[in-house]
Amino acid sequence: MADTKPKAPPVAKTPAAKTPRGGKKEKKKRGPSRNYDLGNGVYRFSRTRMYHKKALYKFIGKKTKKTVKPIKPRTIEKPIGGEKNGGKRIVLIKKRRNYYPTADKIKKRPTKKCFSQHTRYTRPTMTPGTVLILLAGRHKGKRVVLLKVLKSGLLLINGPFKLNGCPLRRISQNYVIATSTKLDFSDLKVPDHLNDKYFKRNKPKRPKKEEGDIFNQKKEAYKPSEQRKADQIVADKLVNDAIRKRPDKKHFFRYLTAMFGLRSSQYPHRLKF
Repeated sequence: MADTKPKAPPVAKTPAAKTPRGGKKEKKKRGPSRNYDLGNGVYRFSRTRMYHKKALYKFIGKKTKKTVKPIKPRTIEKPIGGEKNGGKRIVLIKKRRNYYPTADKIKKRPTKKCFSQHTRYTRPTMTPGTVLILLAGRHKGKRVVLLKVLKSGLLLINGPFKLNGCPLRRISQNYVIATSTKLDFSDLKVPDHLNDKYFKRNKPKRPKKEEGDIFNQKKEAYKPSEQRKADQIVADKLVNDAIRKRPDKKHFFRYLTAMFGLRSSQYPHRLKF
């Protein structure tokens, strides 16, 4: 009699995983360990449980035979003709160099960089237009406006000079507190010539020999040049124009002229700037 049972449908064959063109199979990613730390050094499985899970008992007493690699010969015996030459010579397979330098070559070390080549990092709160509080220098306690971050990592700040007497200066971010108050500097552009080279002072050369006492010579006091004065007016105008766009411009002008200080029972780590 013929079988009355219905036949099972044919199973579709899944295509085999294709290997990449290079011929190398992709490595399978390993998942997390089964025996993980539950806390305070207590693991999910004990040592005896893991001993049986790993089937370590199968490998007890088994020793693998030590394979001894054949030692390659360093020399070869070569026959030599002639009656008085000994008939043979022992020659090295890999000949030694004929020349050895007397001094080691100086290698270039790319990891060593000068201080000027180091990358500068500033805090994310230091953006152009941020109001800063100075903590050091002759202008400490004043509120100033950050114009831009220079290539050396120093901050270019301005008072403005007409409000609180702080001119265009450079200062490190270590001596500054960044506040949450900011000006909109999106439309304003600081002149490109205001860089680190602009603030470099020219030191006059000392004369070789002069008559008289060296202590009688007076040092010349610093005087700003006409270019510095003109740039100060431009920088003040940039800041003042940004302040006048704000609805609270009257209070903002007073805010920049006021000095910062801590009263009794005030602590800087508790304040929100």
